[in-house]
Amino acid sequence: MSTSLAWDERYTGGEFQFGTAPNEYLRAQAWRFRPGMATLAVGDGEGRNGVWLAKLGLAVTSLDWSAVAVEKAQDFAAKRGVELDARQADVARWDWPEAQYDLIAWIYLHLPPEDRAIATAGCLRALKPGGLLVLECFSPAQEGRRSGGPKILSLLWDRAIVEREFAGLEVLELTEGAVRLDEGPRHQGLAEVVRCVLRKP
Repeated sequence: MSTSLAWDERYTGGEFQFGTAPNEYLRAQAWRFRPGMATLAVGDGEGRNGVWLAKLGLAVTSLDWSAVAVEKAQDFAAKRGVELDARQADVARWDWPEAQYDLIAWIYLHLPPEDRAIATAGCLRALKPGGLLVLECFSPAQEGRRSGGPKILSLLWDRAIVEREFAGLEVLELTEGAVRLDEGPRHQGLAEVVRCVLRKP
């Protein structure tokens, strides 16, 4: 199982492991966003998604359990001239606030099932009524591909997991299928993913 120290080692150095551009699915949802939205980017790594959201004028908190990644995210935000509240946190143990966020971006955060259940419950609590959750994660069909993602099947997502973990949220979009990734050295090539946009009633 990966640890925060293992991720610290991956993030050490100048190269951005997943590139500096935002996730394409998140970018495609930009029409849903408005300046000033209180936003949480979980598993945000070196800040590519959080910084992009901040450049849109959203008020972004960026979480990652790697201290090295958080430091890089803070530096990246400063170089791009945006405010980013980047914090080191384990989302399965973080003190999730009540009804605080208009938007939560969950992009390629893969957790063991017990931790995932805690974090998804936290998301449900932290979303404001009408708040949006945008998610993209690898699905089990990714097994054996070299385009990225965890090698442990229990960490992967599928449609049924989304529907179970986020029961009670309105489904605006929910798809599974192949996409072509070009996100730094760790996400390259054809990949199998699940994507969704959900809204809290």
